[in-house]
Amino acid sequence: MVGVSVAVLARDNEDQIAACLTSVPWADEHIVVLDTRSRDRTAEIAQSLGARVVPHPFHDFGAQREFGLTLASHPWLFYVDTDERGTPALGEEIRRVVQEETAVGWWVPRRNIIWGREIRHGGWYPDHQLRLLRIGHAHYDPTRQVHEVVQLDGQAGYLREPLIHHNYATLREFVTKQRQYVGLEADILYRQGIRPKPWTFAAQPLREFWRRYVQLQGYRDGAHGLALCGLVAYYYGFRVTCELAGRWRSG
Repeated sequence: MVGVSVAVLARDNEDQIAACLTSVPWADEHIVVLDTRSRDRTAEIAQSLGARVVPHPFHDFGAQREFGLTLASHPWLFYVDTDERGTPALGEEIRRVVQEETAVGWWVPRRNIIWGREIRHGGWYPDHQLRLLRIGHAHYDPTRQVHEVVQLDGQAGYLREPLIHHNYATLREFVTKQRQYVGLEADILYRQGIRPKPWTFAAQPLREFWRRYVQLQGYRDGAHGLALCGLVAYYYGFRVTCELAGRWRSG
């Protein structure tokens, strides 16, 4: 049987780490890549559950995941976040596909729970993530600091069983996360040489709202869908454009 390691990136996640690790009992090995800035009981709880905890300085998400690839003791590594939960059905599917050797990476769908409700439209489902990786055949794009991109040297497949993603419990949590992501996204665009035009400040958020609310049918999630589409358009349209323009002015 081909073995599978499961890795988790963590920082100050004592309230989530136990539920995360116990949701993937089918793994042959549990690894917690712990941000060295962590100050709570995350490491202690993870170790009590049998996980191997490896502290590592945080530079960006892509670099942290790339480091995690070097820690696996088995041929396959599956990444799960602290706010995600595996299922027995997902475990069975992963165990099956790694024996087939038809791909070197597998995309997994996610069911996103936001503000206490599952969101099925507006780009939130199936929300595929490339998480099951064959060691030695996958690397993370070093230019992507957030919403990291995996580079494979072979074929990728798609799993059917989803991860359950308890994405944002509150509006405050959503806003805090987006404020963090905005600067990272602006850095990526700046390094790519993208410079915003005057009309981009209005056109980009409107384009993003139309894409999510109309084309991706965010309206079907009711008030939740409207609020999410509006907030994403604001942060990834208007705020990212403002941050990008600021970098060009100061650069």
